[in-house]
Amino acid sequence: MVNRVWAIVGATGTGKSDLALRLAAALRERGNPAEIVNADAMQLYRGMDIGTAKLPVDERHGIPHHLFDVREVTEEAAVAWYQPLARGVIEGIHARGGDAIFVGGSGLYVSSVIFDFRFPPRDAAVRERLEQELETRGAGALFARLTTMDAATAARVDPKNGRRIVRALEVLEQGAPTHGAMLPEAPVLWQPDTRILGVHVERSELVQRLDRRVERMWEQGMLDEVAALRDRGLEDGVTARRAIGYAQALAQLSGEKTEAEAIAETQALTRRYARRQVSWFKRYPGIEWVQPMSDAGDMLNA
Repeated sequence: MVNRVWAIVGATGTGKSDLALRLAAALRERGNPAEIVNADAMQLYRGMDIGTAKLPVDERHGIPHHLFDVREVTEEAAVAWYQPLARGVIEGIHARGGDAIFVGGSGLYVSSVIFDFRFPPRDAAVRERLEQELETRGAGALFARLTTMDAATAARVDPKNGRRIVRALEVLEQGAPTHGAMLPEAPVLWQPDTRILGVHVERSELVQRLDRRVERMWEQGMLDEVAALRDRGLEDGVTARRAIGYAQALAQLSGEKTEAEAIAETQALTRRYARRQVSWFKRYPGIEWVQPMSDAGDMLNA
């Protein structure tokens, strides 16, 4: 029997983790020792639990979960580092006779694993120069340059995401295509037996879910979580400190924002991020859109 990769993708707050659990349970009932693999960039970090809606260990029903809590907040999480790690985990699950359920909403991370995904070149000197320029001139100036050099890529990049803008410019300066060209019109699957399930929630309902989710983050102790992570070096992290919600909580702790301002900004950024996620996953060929409470047994029989 050839073991399968199930990719469960979609916007944040759509119930992907719950669906992955139900699918894993249904597979296991049929004798398939399925395991779950994380494809959420921020759930890679230890201690980033409330702000990422990470499923607690005691709610995982004994199903093995991989690539959660594998980085410190001071460490960078890069797609080029993640891809071989995730593929190795999936190959290990297949070797044990189980299907791999690959779940998350970080589009670049998902794409790098399930598709034949090649990375553009790196140049440390160019990167350092661009990062210094980002520090002195700001993201706006670099984004304007990116728009001039490659308008199509600029349209896919958050104008405030300095890290992504620097990476795109670094690649362009070396004469290579940027990230936007790394998912071709007809991408080839890494594992031929892969089913891609996109979890869909109507926009109006999703907005309400996301706004309430952010409010619950603060009610559940987001500020305490971030204060503890700050003591562990969160502010020195390249990736983790910029995570939606964590950057705003840090600003609240430093007195730059009130709690109401931190929550409102987190809600707005989360809604924007969800829109980008939906746009990203809509490009996937063969994606099957399902509802959050879809029956896992029906998926197996489809």
